[in-house]
Formats: sequence, structure tokens, C-alpha cells
Amino acid sequence: MEVVYKQCCGLDVHQKSVVACVMMPKGKESRTFGTMTQDLLELSDWLVSCGVTHVAMESTGVLWKPVYNLLEGLGLTLLVVNAHHIKSVPGRKTDMKDAEWIAKLLQHGLLRGSYIPDRPNRELRELVRYRRSLIQQRAQAVNRIQKVLEGANIKLSSVASDITGVSGRAMLEAISSGQDDPDTLVLLAKGRLQSKRVELKQALRGLTGPHQRLLIQSLLRQLDFLANEVTSLDKEIADRMVSCEEAINRIDTIPGVGRRTAEELLAEIGPDMSRFPSAAHLASWARICPGNNESAGKRKSSHIGQGNRWLRSALVEAARATAHTKNNYLSAQYHRLAARRGSNRATIALAHTILVIIYYMLVRGTSYHELGGNYFDERNEQAAIKRAVNHIEQLGYKVTLELAAS
Repeated sequence: MEVVYKQCCGLDVHQKSVVACVMMPKGKESRTFGTMTQDLLELSDWLVSCGVTHVAMESTGVLWKPVYNLLEGLGLTLLVVNAHHIKSVPGRKTDMKDAEWIAKLLQHGLLRGSYIPDRPNRELRELVRYRRSLIQQRAQAVNRIQKVLEGANIKLSSVASDITGVSGRAMLEAISSGQDDPDTLVLLAKGRLQSKRVELKQALRGLTGPHQRLLIQSLLRQLDFLANEVTSLDKEIADRMVSCEEAINRIDTIPGVGRRTAEELLAEIGPDMSRFPSAAHLASWARICPGNNESAGKRKSSHIGQGNRWLRSALVEAARATAHTKNNYLSAQYHRLAARRGSNRATIALAHTILVIIYYMLVRGTSYHELGGNYFDERNEQAAIKRAVNHIEQLGYKVTLELAAS
């Protein structure tokens, strides 16, 4: 087999050790290093002294990051590869064998590296992902408050759509401070909740004790902390994404996609689409497309597979939000597919469409162009008419069509 890289190295990275195998024209050499900074500096010096040009390592959790941080400034070509793609031959499993196998695959050009953004974009990713985690924690805290209220026979969520809104928050603070009179609590209702005071009075009659008040106070403090942290991260992320402001504003025009979702999508895929030859390549990388699994002429499971879970989560969230909008192309596509294929598959298909739209918006520098909710009917008008007529005739009616006067 042809040797593509004459001077290369394979790394088997672990929690406390890194096994390196260097492949050279004169032979191979293996060494084991620790994972402390000083040990990794010795590894980098050794690789430079051996004249290594390409280094490959497995993407094992976050263990590859310290190694990558110290090697990326040395002018080496670094490949972080999927561990599933480089499984060794069964038997004789040792760390030295793993490092040697990675080096051999790299030497013959059989490895394909994962997309690793530069340090500023990696840090931006961490901030965006951390913010999403805090938002999820905030939702969990609201759910815990709901459980505490249910345990106290208070059915606030049955009347108020948001128990942590302005009215709900005022009522929760009053309950936590010892107020349990429904007549007094009802007076805290604001806005549209004022028209539901009769239902609120019934919902707020419960059995609140010291235990429930303690939990509500703690959870409200947690909500305040998370809200402050999210606000702080919003400002920091906005400052770091000033150069992407135009792209964010364009993506924000897609139905169902808000500013935070646009920031999350750009943080994951990056604003530069030149590394993706086409929209299909981007969708394949994100695993937001059907898989290929065909044998003997039979198509088997086409599961979308595992990909970037943060990117998929943001796309699915945007797709579900878009599905609840009206009179637009994306919503029409969702309902068209959901009727035949089900909600989950329609959501993934819609997420794929949103990702493709974003790709072309970033490549061409254009804004979102709405095709309209009647796009699919207008594209094949006769078929739409035939379906409608058949449906009415099946109900026992006779249909006569006449073109309306313009």
C-alpha cells in the first residue's frame, strides 16, 4: 500500500498517559508520556525532533483537548478522528498496538480528521453550549417548582400558562413568605390572568407548609442565579460574535429561528462554509439526513446516526417552533410530511431544510425568501384540485368547478 505521509505519528490518549508511535522511513519508535503540561511539552519536542509532519489521535471525550492545545502551534497537521472509524483488528489489544495502528492508518492516508475550529471558535462553542445547559437547568428548576406546588395541592399551572411569569412569580414569592390566603393571592394577578380570578382562587387553595415554602424559596433563588448567568453569557457571546452580526440577523429571519438559535448554529458550523463542498455535505456532517444502508438491493434502516448533538438539538428546537407557525413554506412542509410520515420524521426533515437554507444564505450572502404557505399546492395546482375534489366526492357530494372571476 502506498505511503502517503513518511513522517507521521499516532497517539493513543488516556486520562493519565499518552502513547505515541512515530512512523519513519527508517522504522517506527514508540514512547509513553504523561498528560501533565510538562509531559506534553516533552511529547511535542520529541515529535519535532523526529521530523513528524502529521499527527492523528482519537476523539475520546475531552481527553484530546490538552494534547491538541499544545500541538496546534507547532505547524503540524493534526487530525482528531472518530474512534469508531479506526477500530483495530480484534485480539492483542494494548496501548502500544493502538498507537501503532493509528500511525499505520495515517501513514497510508486512510484517516479523515474531524472538524476542529480554531481556539477562539472553540471557546465560543463552550460559552454557547454552557449557556444552553443553564437554560435547560432553568427549565428543570421550573419543573421542580411545579412538582412542589402539586405536592401542596396548588394547581397554579392549570390556570396560568407560565407559573414563573410576572403574576406567577409574585404569587410564588407570597406563598414562600407564608401567605396562603387565596383571596389575597388572587389580587396579585396581572394582565389576562385578572379575568381568571375565580379559577385562580380555587387553584391557589392548598396545603402549604414550612417544607414547601423552604423548597420554593430555594428554587426561586436558583432561578434568579441562572437568569443572571444567562444574561451575562448573552452579553459575552454577543461581544464575541460581532463579526457575525450580519449573518445572525439574516438567519434570524427564518421562521422559528431566534437570535439565540442563530448564535448556536453559527457557533457549531462556523460562518465559513468553504469547508463544505455542498449543502449535502453539511447535512451529512451534521447527521441531519437519512443514512445509506442498502444490501442485495434491499434498503434497510436509514437511521440518521450520531452527530453533533448540540447542533441537532438547536435545529430540532427550531423545527418544532417553525411547525407551530402559520402561512409559510416551512410550516406547510412540516404538515405535509407529518400527515404521511409522522411528527418525528417530519421534524428531522424540517431541520434538514433549515440547515440547507442557512448554508445557501451564508454562501450567497442572501436573506431568507419566503415561498408562502401555498407553495406546494401552487407548484402542482391540478393535483391539489384533484385531491380536494376526490375528498369531497367520497363524502357523497357532486362537485362542479368554475373559475372565479378575477
